[in-house]
Amino acid sequence: MHRRDFSRFLCFGVVVLLINCSASENAEVVTCSGIVPMRHREDKISITDFGGVGDGVTLNTKAFREAIYRIEHLNRTGGTLLYIPSGEYLTGPFNLTSHMTLYFARGAVIKATVDVEQWPLVAPLPSYGRGRERPGGRYMSFIHGDGLHDIIITGENGTIDGQGDIWWNMWRQRTLEFTRPNLIELMNSRSIIISNITFKNSPFWNIHPVYCSDLVVNYVTILAPADSPNTDGIDPDSSSHVCIEDSYISTGDDLVAVKSGWDEYGIAYGHPSRDITIRRLTGSSPFAGIAVGSETSGGVENVLAEHINLFNMGVGIHLKTNIGRGGVIRNITVSDVYMVNARKGIKISGDVGDHPDENYNPNALPVLKDVIIKDVWGEKVQQPGLIKGLKNAPFTGICFFNISLGGATGRRNLPWQCSDVSGGAVQVSPLPCSELTSSQQIGACSSSF
Repeated sequence: MHRRDFSRFLCFGVVVLLINCSASENAEVVTCSGIVPMRHREDKISITDFGGVGDGVTLNTKAFREAIYRIEHLNRTGGTLLYIPSGEYLTGPFNLTSHMTLYFARGAVIKATVDVEQWPLVAPLPSYGRGRERPGGRYMSFIHGDGLHDIIITGENGTIDGQGDIWWNMWRQRTLEFTRPNLIELMNSRSIIISNITFKNSPFWNIHPVYCSDLVVNYVTILAPADSPNTDGIDPDSSSHVCIEDSYISTGDDLVAVKSGWDEYGIAYGHPSRDITIRRLTGSSPFAGIAVGSETSGGVENVLAEHINLFNMGVGIHLKTNIGRGGVIRNITVSDVYMVNARKGIKISGDVGDHPDENYNPNALPVLKDVIIKDVWGEKVQQPGLIKGLKNAPFTGICFFNISLGGATGRRNLPWQCSDVSGGAVQVSPLPCSELTSSQQIGACSSSF
């Protein structure tokens, strides 16, 4: 699907009501995608040159590894494009290399093997100290890279299929030995574009850039069943200068979750997520639409999310942390959000998420401040907002403006609930809690409205 076609899908497809289509098609679209230029590769090879067979049965791990070895060691000026023709290419996990484009023709599918023995183990991330689900190492991501630059994953809306059923069932049956693999994880890498691709059925998180910078994700579709566990869409983690735009995500967990490490390990590693833009996103999930956390121990700052359209949600906007996390969450702006059928519209909470071990410091309290949420409209929202700061670390500078979150008919709708928070709320319906409506509190937010 080309960019214009994808934009029209977002405006006129299944989620007609959920897209802000009032702007003229001829209007200039604001974008951050220029932070990484799209590169043309003169050198091109095909996976079929290395014995790749797209019959959905033949295992192509050797073909992918040999093709990428060739790209790495010939080191052509300007890099190399690896072409995946139409067909279904079953493969085990593989590593990318710098200066390459992984290009999917229309109808091209890369499918992950369901043979767990084919998945190598890799070390835990230093900012997590262990696997996110299980102690020790973790299964290598389906598509992986470490220390790379100038990476492009794109094409004619081909598909990366993680075939996650086997992993989800191991999680449900509590038979996992190690943490499940992500669909894509890039570490310590920069200058990355992921565009015009469909991701489906990830074993765990879908797109996980960690310790990365200068990353663009746009015109992607990410799909997983609503009951698939922990299938987050895009999780920028201890990463900076990230642009996420013009995408559709429907998964079993948060659509986008900004992270930066877990408790004492994230504090020690000290690598924040910062300068992240999320724009023109549409999606559905039993969990959160736009999330920060809960792993935020390295800090999160300067996040802008705007023109977000959500339906059938657990929580529309969710900022979440916990004692032991440490870290500073600040300068978060969310605007122009439309949601239909949500359990909670806005949730900002200091008691969410577990701990890696018993060695976390309960005195490492997070700081959450300077949050602006404005121009939000919702229908069938069972509770407009829940804000629960920490007694010894209240949330400050929480500013709401022009928010209307209508309740669900035929249900018992809950009012706003707040504790240990200060800020202000103007033109908010239903009327928010008193902690945000006093004249003194509103004055503190006046420069934000």
